[in-house]
Amino acid sequence: MRLTRFAGLLATLPLLTAWAQPAMPSGAAIDAEVARLMRVTKAQGLAVAVVDEGRVTHVAAYGKRNAVGAPLQTDTVMYAASLTKTVFAFTLMQLVEEGRLDLDRPLAAYLDRPLPDYPLDARYGPWRDLAGDERWRTLTARMLLTHSGGFANFVSLEPDRKLRIHFDPGTRYAYSGTGMTLLQFVLERGLGLDVGAEMQRRVFEPLRMARTAMTWRADFRPNLADGWTSDGQPRPHDERRRVRVAGSMDTTIADMARMAAGYVNGQGLSAAGAAALTSPQLPITTATQFPTLQAELPPEQRRPDLAAGLGVVVFDGPQGPGFYKGGHDDATGNTWVCVKAHKRCVVILANDVRAEAAFPRLVGFILGETGAPWRWEYGSLRFAD
Repeated sequence: MRLTRFAGLLATLPLLTAWAQPAMPSGAAIDAEVARLMRVTKAQGLAVAVVDEGRVTHVAAYGKRNAVGAPLQTDTVMYAASLTKTVFAFTLMQLVEEGRLDLDRPLAAYLDRPLPDYPLDARYGPWRDLAGDERWRTLTARMLLTHSGGFANFVSLEPDRKLRIHFDPGTRYAYSGTGMTLLQFVLERGLGLDVGAEMQRRVFEPLRMARTAMTWRADFRPNLADGWTSDGQPRPHDERRRVRVAGSMDTTIADMARMAAGYVNGQGLSAAGAAALTSPQLPITTATQFPTLQAELPPEQRRPDLAAGLGVVVFDGPQGPGFYKGGHDDATGNTWVCVKAHKRCVVILANDVRAEAAFPRLVGFILGETGAPWRWEYGSLRFAD
């Protein structure tokens, strides 16, 4: 693992204690603000966890978990969506520290045949489409974790549904679930690992995430969250039957609180490995995250404090360095925002996508102004006041 390249960068960062940290609101104040924002956005369900000094200090669930009106609870199973990617990156870093994987070694070196020679498998991408484009040989784990592999988000979004590399790998950020799928493929086919089992053993069990899994479990059904779409229509929970590191994880707000605390404390990692996850790896040069393959901004219009970490996006704000990750589908809105000073985080899981409009206000209410890139993440969404 080559982490020495970050030593100089980390050494130049000001001491995290140099930034003044706003006082955290009480649990009662958080409850009241959540209730207000749910009324404003019409969100039916939302759960919140707060971490301060690396410890879980608040976990609560509000509203409904389904159209029948059953209450959302802190142990209700909810869809994690793309927050899955952060847990996968956390798992992968353990493999890096054990010497099983090198972030900068071409992934081709781990495979027993050229990538385009693998037969079509519905669990992965149509790698055969890459035949004739030798740039696949340059792809590394670091590139895929920083969303710089050159792929569209998913091959289904390509007009002809053909997988292709749109730019030289490693040269720019373009969000891609396909890149994460390729990394999963390399771990499973190249290293012979069961990725779901590795995440269970390395993360879920040590952090006591008892109601979290990468695939559907029957014991989730009695306390399961359905969702609501942007037009207020209920949507049943999708029982995902195969591991997808891009976004198949089910979890609870209580479990994600433990995950956030374990993450900021670097549990199971060296200090250097934990720091690498949230260190700036690659500048982000677009106005918004989506559409994935949009043109880059002119240099003078780019946000200089915004960069890709490993599985997260990192930023610099009035409280110093921070990082975040979002998760979204038609009936789910999630976010996880941390400021490194005092190891403070807010995790929000919402089973109503309309709650996303409340995220900037709610995170700011709890953490104060962080500098999190809300407009880059959500584009033209109208935020709640």
